[in-house]
Amino acid sequence: MNIIVVGLSHKTASVEVREKLSIPEAQVEEAIAHLRSYPHIEEVAIISTCNRLEIYSIVKETEQGVNEIIQFLAEKARVSLYELRKHLFTLLHEDALRHLMRVAGGLESLVLGEGQILAQVKTTHKLGQKYKGLGRLLDRLFKQAISTGKRVRSETSIGTGAVSISSAAVELAQMKVTDLTPYRFAIIGAGKMACLLVKHLLAKGATQITIVNRSHRRSQELAKKFPKAQLQLHPLSEMMNAIADSDIVFTSTGATEPILDQAKLTANLSENKSLMLIDISVPRNIAADVKEMKQIQAYNVDDLKAVVAANQENRRQMAQEAEGIIEEEVSNYMLWWRSLETVPTISCLRTKVEGIREQELEKALSRLGSEFGEKHQDVIEALTRGIVNKILHEPMVQLKAQQDIEARRLCLESLQMLFNLDIGEQTV
Repeated sequence: MNIIVVGLSHKTASVEVREKLSIPEAQVEEAIAHLRSYPHIEEVAIISTCNRLEIYSIVKETEQGVNEIIQFLAEKARVSLYELRKHLFTLLHEDALRHLMRVAGGLESLVLGEGQILAQVKTTHKLGQKYKGLGRLLDRLFKQAISTGKRVRSETSIGTGAVSISSAAVELAQMKVTDLTPYRFAIIGAGKMACLLVKHLLAKGATQITIVNRSHRRSQELAKKFPKAQLQLHPLSEMMNAIADSDIVFTSTGATEPILDQAKLTANLSENKSLMLIDISVPRNIAADVKEMKQIQAYNVDDLKAVVAANQENRRQMAQEAEGIIEEEVSNYMLWWRSLETVPTISCLRTKVEGIREQELEKALSRLGSEFGEKHQDVIEALTRGIVNKILHEPMVQLKAQQDIEARRLCLESLQMLFNLDIGEQTV
């Protein structure tokens, strides 16, 4: 089984490294095409979120396939292989598929049990299909990972009240100021993360919230979800005015370059203006030099780890329950994958037996005469086909269900020898 995953996450790399390797949705098609052009990569899927970049692949040769993916990442990030390898993890075969199911189940997330990752895995599957990255093995794996993520959330309580990155950001703000009620907030962006920010701010008592976004339509759509909140909506051209009028600012946009830096803030804020900036985007929306400004408190996704740690402990028991579901699903995938080995033999056997049936049926009908044959051919056809199906059914079921690899291969070799099957002509 040459399934591999090469990637990095919040566990192995800082946000500075992760943003260099981020692959926005608009670049996924090009990335899949590039990876598929390598000689050892047959199937590929890319998960890219603020906390991870993972490339799943079916490869012809494991070592060469891993090296090709690492080479691709080094070229994208424009870093040396030596520097990049320090941040990467590589998982092979059964460990790779187990990891994907853990990711879909929320067990690998910065926030244990968070739900947003499952939607991101679904997006990966959809884009992999759209851009011809998925073949039979990865398509099945991602479908099963998605169903595993759903099982984990429906059969355990790990997702109940699970905080997201957005709520962790709001909790961080609350930790710094205690009471959010009197503060003025601005959110730059109007996507899913921004929507969650509004939700959690309102829950914590915030009443003065401004949304700044390039698309006024998206801002209105967000505002409609909170009709009682009286959100203030501003275009991106008024971003600096909105920030100047706020006490705490969250940035959550898809920009690939920082939208705020020291120069821009210095030019638009008074010297005595204090401000808290919390950036939950990767790549970062706020440049690193902002932290040098004395009157600004600036935080990014890596600063949320302390907040998240406080919420983790009560989910660990739930995570153990989820592990059992994941192992069950891993076994199910392995059983399906191993059953593929039986397909050529079963197909060849059925073809051979069907050929014998057709020959013998033709002989019998010719002996019975045309009048009898025309009258009863359908009945005799159904009879012979039913006999063949019943004879072949049980051996095929047992063969597919055989979990012992060596025992299955012995069965396959016996069938091939006993029935003189030419498997070379069959394709899976």
